[in-house]
Amino acid sequence: MHSIVIHHHLYQPPREDPWLEVVPTEPSATPDHDWNTRINRECYARLAAAEAHLRDRRAAARDPDARSGIARVVNLYAWCSFDVGATLCEWLDAEAPDTMRAMQEGDAASVRRWGHGNAIAAPYHHVILPLASPRERATEIRWGIRDFRRRFRREPEGMWLPECAADEDTLDAVAKEGIAFTILAPYQVQGHDGSGMPVRWRGASGRTLTIVPYDGALAGDVAFGGLLRDAPALAQRLTPYRDAGDTPFDRCTTLATDGETFGHHHKSGDSTLTEALSMVVQQSSSRVTNSAALVAMSPPTTDVRLVSPSAWSCAHGVERWRSNCGCRLDGSKPPAQQWRGPLRAAIERVSYHAHEVFEQEGRTLFRDDPWEVRDRYGDVVAQDGAALEQFARRELPADASEHQVQRARELLELERATMRTFTSCAWFFDDVDRIEVRQVLRYAARSIELSGHASRLMPEFVQWLAPATSGAPNAGSASELFVREAMPHRDATACAAASAIACASVGIATPRIAIFDVTVAPHDAAPHTPAAHEAPPHAPWRVTLAHRRTGASRSFVGHVHGVGPGLTVDLSETEADIGDTHGINVHEFPEAIARQLLRPMALSDNALFDEVIPPR
Repeated sequence: MHSIVIHHHLYQPPREDPWLEVVPTEPSATPDHDWNTRINRECYARLAAAEAHLRDRRAAARDPDARSGIARVVNLYAWCSFDVGATLCEWLDAEAPDTMRAMQEGDAASVRRWGHGNAIAAPYHHVILPLASPRERATEIRWGIRDFRRRFRREPEGMWLPECAADEDTLDAVAKEGIAFTILAPYQVQGHDGSGMPVRWRGASGRTLTIVPYDGALAGDVAFGGLLRDAPALAQRLTPYRDAGDTPFDRCTTLATDGETFGHHHKSGDSTLTEALSMVVQQSSSRVTNSAALVAMSPPTTDVRLVSPSAWSCAHGVERWRSNCGCRLDGSKPPAQQWRGPLRAAIERVSYHAHEVFEQEGRTLFRDDPWEVRDRYGDVVAQDGAALEQFARRELPADASEHQVQRARELLELERATMRTFTSCAWFFDDVDRIEVRQVLRYAARSIELSGHASRLMPEFVQWLAPATSGAPNAGSASELFVREAMPHRDATACAAASAIACASVGIATPRIAIFDVTVAPHDAAPHTPAAHEAPPHAPWRVTLAHRRTGASRSFVGHVHGVGPGLTVDLSETEADIGDTHGINVHEFPEAIARQLLRPMALSDNALFDEVIPPR
């Protein structure tokens, strides 16, 4: 029997501002607000309701718009195996819940159809597991499993490895957590017969893991060739044995590629895949299934050897993520990625300091071993607010003080920020001065801040980053990028406080701004009175912000002057030195609030002026 498995690897790195926990505008993603929004529109949402059209046979062959109607609408998450990165899921929860729901519904439908779900787990962050320490590797796997259980309400059977990066220790760690199989490139395993059927890896510990090898040539033609422009050709490639007649040998064709291929990288790729699958399922010679059902029906009997280490996107093992190995996107230029090693070394030094703080302080706070507590944090790490507070209280002695609860939450967030600094995208591309590097540097800055040693570590980190440069004339370094765009130059909490006061002054209620719960009232007024719209013009306001992840709370007093682009809040922290006042302009507010305050002036005669005189 011939089986067909289509696997989508769906992933986006964490793009959130580490201090506000919201994704800022990314101009390179225009016309959308950011790349998550754009790729969801072009791909993830379309996969949830992929449309196949009939073509008008009377139209010219070269006419791309010759359609005579929609033939079908299909949730491809119900027909294709997939993994979805937890950092993408966090964003989908807040910004595109319909897409997340479609994935969950698709998985449930596949369980009903095949007895096994399409969704498989992935490590929580997209890190190169062979380069991680054993403890970090275990936590990433355990967080991924815990988050999968919460989202899909079942145990994961398989696990996707970021970049398919694997070595002996990685496969052993995955098997140790009860995972049954993974999907790898055919050139990552030796000893398989080319049938595409599941094979077995056996580690030195005696643990085993099933490997489903995907079709490398097919994946390359789909991702980089023209197959997604031709549904019949794709259907033909998915069913290479349709004319072979009955055969005693089981075979499987697994197409595994980035899910973004279908709609983002190749426009209408989702429709082409839908049309091709429709052609395939109407043939009796092949069946569409998922990897979990395939492994359950055809347990492996062949032992193979892993090419260790190896990955699907590096010809040199896993060197792409730590050295100038030659792997790059622009092959027309000589390799100039010598920045990769120093960048990783600098991040590893920050990580070492963060883990040292977590362990030393955690042993005095938590009831259990702090690393076991960190593993359990995976149950709630994708949530905020009460879920995180309740988790911290469960892990602390019953008589823990409020200060100890807050510090425990900060320590867990220290680990979360530190783990995010190893997101693989930062090392994948050709240049150091890119959005992906900037983002991991921002998480490094947040990690340093939460450690409590920022005054010492920030300057040292700048020095550690200095060697991370391409070496080209006038080329920037990771150190310059960090100072210019990653290191915080303005207190994000103060900016959010100023925006809350500005909103209150015009009668806009803001119970929550970004990651903060907000309480605001006229200064010196009794609690709850007067209402915001009853305060006199230019009166001072008092605002308290509570961080929904760490529980940290800060209070400010400020008053508003100016309107439009000139809107400014003079702000001072109530527990800071007397007279320490800062003017915070509207352009420094969280984007959503700034947009809300500026939009009423869109038709004003003063809309283009920086300084606007407020009406008397």
